[in-house]
Amino acid sequence: MSVSEMGAAPTVILDAGVDSTIPIYVGLWEAISINNALTSEMLPRPITHDLIVDLLQRFDITLDSLHIDSLDEGVFYAKLLLNQGSHTETMDCRPSDGIAIALRCKAPIMIEDTVVETASVEKDDLPRMVDLKEYL
Repeated sequence: MSVSEMGAAPTVILDAGVDSTIPIYVGLWEAISINNALTSEMLPRPITHDLIVDLLQRFDITLDSLHIDSLDEGVFYAKLLLNQGSHTETMDCRPSDGIAIALRCKAPIMIEDTVVETASVEKDDLPRMVDLKEYL
């Protein structure tokens, strides 16, 4: 959670180099799902991202990578690159959903250079960060 005098916001911080990061503000439920993927926490019942990963596995679809490919008026855009046998598909997705799925599939998260150039922030310029579980 990024915390400032304006309030708190669930935030994914992507490493963009030695001293640079890319903060992506996400919804609370997406943040919880991403945190569950990072900590390998499994809930008693599957949540949406777990269900998607199970669906991919059952139909022998591989997630090759997530590409965060553009930023327009403060909104990030991303695509999932999927393979099933010799067939390749690209699917539009919200970066928060893509990150939650990519972490579960252990797929790389790629960021276009233009997005890195536009959105990167020095680590020292980030607002105060609080662990999600600590905040909740």
